[in-house]
Amino acid sequence: MVIEGVLVQPPDERDSYTNLRLEVEQLHLQGQALFQPAHGLLLARVPSTGGPSGGWRYGDRLRLEGQLQTPPVDESFSYRDYLARQEIYSYMPRAEALVLRREQGSPLWAALYAFKDLALRTVYRLYPDPEASLLAGILLGVENGIPQAVQDAFTATGTSHIIAISGFNIAIIAGLISGSLGRMIGPRRAFLPTVGVIALYTLLVGGSASVVRAAIMGCLGLLAREVGRRQNALNSLGLAAGLMCLANPFTPWDAGFQLSFAATLGLILYADPITQFVQRILIRRTSPARAQRITAALADTFLLTLAAQLFTLPVIVYHFQRLSLSALIVNPLVLPAQPAIMILGGLSLLAGMLWPAAGQLLALSAWPLVVYTIRVIETLARLPGGNLLLGELALPLVIVIYAVLLLAATGGPRLQAARAALKPAGVLTALLLAAALAWRAAWAAPDGRLHITLLNVGEASARAGDALLIRTPGGRSLLVNGGPSLTRLSDALGRRLPAAPGGPPLDWLVVTAPGDEHLMAASRLLERFPAANVLWAGGTHGTRAARDLQAALVQQGTPQTLARPGHTLDLGSGARLQVLSVGARGGVFLLEWGRFRLVLSSGIDFDQLEALRSGAEIGPVSALLLADGGYAPLNPPAWIANLRPQVVLISVSTASREALPSPETLTALQGYNVLRTDQRGWIELITDGERLWVEAEKPGPQP
Repeated sequence: MVIEGVLVQPPDERDSYTNLRLEVEQLHLQGQALFQPAHGLLLARVPSTGGPSGGWRYGDRLRLEGQLQTPPVDESFSYRDYLARQEIYSYMPRAEALVLRREQGSPLWAALYAFKDLALRTVYRLYPDPEASLLAGILLGVENGIPQAVQDAFTATGTSHIIAISGFNIAIIAGLISGSLGRMIGPRRAFLPTVGVIALYTLLVGGSASVVRAAIMGCLGLLAREVGRRQNALNSLGLAAGLMCLANPFTPWDAGFQLSFAATLGLILYADPITQFVQRILIRRTSPARAQRITAALADTFLLTLAAQLFTLPVIVYHFQRLSLSALIVNPLVLPAQPAIMILGGLSLLAGMLWPAAGQLLALSAWPLVVYTIRVIETLARLPGGNLLLGELALPLVIVIYAVLLLAATGGPRLQAARAALKPAGVLTALLLAAALAWRAAWAAPDGRLHITLLNVGEASARAGDALLIRTPGGRSLLVNGGPSLTRLSDALGRRLPAAPGGPPLDWLVVTAPGDEHLMAASRLLERFPAANVLWAGGTHGTRAARDLQAALVQQGTPQTLARPGHTLDLGSGARLQVLSVGARGGVFLLEWGRFRLVLSSGIDFDQLEALRSGAEIGPVSALLLADGGYAPLNPPAWIANLRPQVVLISVSTASREALPSPETLTALQGYNVLRTDQRGWIELITDGERLWVEAEKPGPQP
C-alpha cells in the first residue's frame, strides 16, 4: 500500500527502528495512480536513521509504502488488542517513509512536544545514564530509554510503580503551583491555573491511564477545597474511572488502568486500618508517643505500600504470572528517596532549561538519590528466590479475592485517616549527599592503570558491531566506535564515566570502522556525551550511520582528524594509540602502554591484511579484538598465529543471523583465551603496563 497521513505523535525512537503513529488521509494499492480517501490511525515501523532527531517530527505529512497488516497475536501477548485499546487497527511493520510537508499539526501540540523534547535533552545533558533515563521516565513519562536490564530489575522487585507517573507526581505539581500562586494572587484565583498546569502536564507525559486517573482525582480534590467541601476519596475514584471509561470504553481492559485503580482503592480502604493496627501493637510495647512516631516513620515507606500491594497483587499475578517477594524489602529502602528525587529532579530540569549552570548544581544534589535507587533495586533483584514465577490465575478466582478484600474493608468500622511523613534531618541528608558525591568522584578518579572495556552494546542486534571505552592512566576517556544500541551504550558510559559539568566527558571519539553496525548509536550519543575530538579512519559518507555522525559533528563544531598510517595519539603517561593501516572499511589500530599491546582490527580489509603481512609486521600482542564478530575471511588463522594474543576479544550478538564467530575462526582460536560478549557480557582489561587483569560481567573461566 501507499498511504499518506499526518504524524499525530512524536516518533517513538528505539535502537534499530522508530514507531510512527499516523492519522491516515488517503491510500492506494502500489502500482495504482489514484488515491482513495481513508480515515483512522496507523502504526508504522521504519528503520531509525541514527540522526540526532530521528528525522521525523510531530505534524509531518508523510507518504508510507509497505505491507498493511492486522497487528499480530501470540500465545503470551495480543498486540492487536493492545493497539485496539488505542483505536489503532492497522499496522505496517516494515515501511519506507517520505516527508511531504512539515508543520501540518496543531500549533498547541507542536509547542507542547517541542517543550517535551527540550526537557528530555536537558535531562540527558544534566545526568549520566542510566540515571538520566530513569528520571526521564519519572518526570516526563519517557521510558523507552531505560535499559532493559534496569527495567527487568524494577519488574523483578515489584518497584515498577516508581517509574510510572501517578498520583504522587500530580500531588507535587498541584502543591507547588497552588501554593506559589496562592501566595501571589490568592487561593481562589490560583485554582484555574493549577488545573490548567495539571492538564498540560497530563498531556505532556502521554496521558496514560494512571496519569489521567491521578489528574482527575487531583482536580476534584482542588475543587472540593475551592467550594469548602471535604473530598470523598471513593466517590472521586469512582467518578474518575467513570469519566475515563466514558472517553474510552476499552479502558477497563487496560492493565495500567487496573493496577492504578486497584492501588488507589487499596490505599483508600486499607491504609488507615493497617496503620492503626500497627500502632495498637506498638502501644502495647512502648509509650503512645513513641508508637505514634514509629508508625509515622513506617507509614509512607512500608505500610501504605503494603496497602497498595495488597490490592494490586491479584492483578499482577493474573496478567504477569509472577509474585515479587523482594518488594517488601525493596520498597522501604527506596521509597523515602522518591519525594526528593521528584522535587530536586524537577527543579534541576526547569533550572537547566533556563540556566544550565543552576540546573547542574541542583542535579548534583538529586543524582546520588537516583543512583541509590537504581543500585539498591539492581542488587536486590539478583537475590535468589526474590521473584516467584507462578501459573495462570483464573479470572473467577480474581473476582473472589477482590470480593473478600472489599468485604473485609467495609464490614468493620471506618477508622480515621492518619497522615504520616518521614522527614530526615537536613544535616544528615546533606552529609549523605556529600558522601555520595565524594565516593562518586573517588570511584571515577584515575587509578594509574589503563582500563579497556569492551561494552556489550549489541546483545539483541543481528550484527553486534563493537564499542570500547578506554580510560588512560592519567584519566582521559576514549570511545572507540559505538555499536548499534544507543540505550545500551549510553547506560554503559553513564555507569563508568565521571559526571563532568561544563566539560566534555569524552576526550576522543575514535572511529575505526564506519559501518552502520559500529556507528548507529554514536551520532545520537553525542548529545549526551559530547566528544572534544574525533579521530576517523575509513570513508566518512559511505554508510547512513557515518553520514549521520558527520552531520552531528559538524553541527556541534567538533574538530576531526582523518587517520593516516603512522599517526599516533599521545594518551599521557607513556600510553599511545597508533594507526597501523587505513582502508575504505576503516583502520587497524595499536594501543600500547609498557609491555601491554592491544590490536583493534574492526576496520580491517584484505588489502590491510596483506600490507601488514597477516600480522607479521606487528608481532606478538597482549590482546586482539577480532573484526566483525569473528567473521572468518577477515580473521584468518595466519593473522591470529602471527599476533599470538594472550587474550582474544569478540563482540558478538546472541541474535546474530550469521552464526558468528565463524566455525573456522573458532578452530583457529583453539588453545587461546577467548572472551565473547554474548557469553560474558562486558569485558574489561586492566593493566599497569606489566601485568594484565581481566574482569567480566558474567562468571566464567578466567583466562
